Amino acid sequence: MKIAVLVKHTPQVAGVKVGDKVEWAESDMIVNPFDEYAIEEAIRIKEKIGCKTAAVSYGKNGAEAALRDALALGIDEAYLIADDLFDNLDPLKTAIVLAAAIKKIDDVKMILTGKQATDDDSAAVAPAIAAHLGWPQVGFVRKFESIDDKEATCQRTTDEGHDRITVPLPSAFSVVKEINEPRLPSLKGKMQAKKAPLTKWSPSDLGIQIEAKVKLLQTLTPPQRTAGEILSGDADQVVETLVARLKENQII
Repeated sequence: MKIAVLVKHTPQVAGVKVGDKVEWAESDMIVNPFDEYAIEEAIRIKEKIGCKTAAVSYGKNGAEAALRDALALGIDEAYLIADDLFDNLDPLKTAIVLAAAIKKIDDVKMILTGKQATDDDSAAVAPAIAAHLGWPQVGFVRKFESIDDKEATCQRTTDEGHDRITVPLPSAFSVVKEINEPRLPSLKGKMQAKKAPLTKWSPSDLGIQIEAKVKLLQTLTPPQRTAGEILSGDADQVVETLVARLKENQII
């Protein structure tokens, strides 16, 4: 049994500059923070039941850095689907690429992802991959209670608490940050990750053709807000003035 962790290379929020266009440096790219919890959970499951783990990503060749980070933490294998078009994929096409990669990797019974990516916040890729594969999918998982090679029982976060769900494997899961506390890589892990083999595939290697459809036409900074008004006086005067202002602006 193998667990595939989907890892996205995303810009660090602090390094993003917003002006006439959105810009960030390649040095500001990091592992999607929510995916760190998926990586950690895959390693914990491996340590508990003795399965194999694989990190899978797509993008330009720079996305290799995110996979090396996963290997440094203890992930066993890494796969990168690289193409210049992958900077402009919508979630549906992203799912097509990653689902094709999962099919090509041997013996994958679980897919783990973070609940969403910090760059687009769509949270749509994991369920779309499951749909392409014909697998069950459970979102917002906060705990795995038991896992074997046939099924997994987990807790899914809800507004009222959580649901306890048992699903057959193979299945896909997206996890929330409450599930664990990600570990830091060791120096030995970092050194080994630099030399570890990494499999690279193109879309043609996966037998798919992808045409990017998303085009960024314009970015605008939010309009600057005008300063608020502070009302002074005794309580009755403030209330009277406030009510008058609300009526004037047709709020009440």
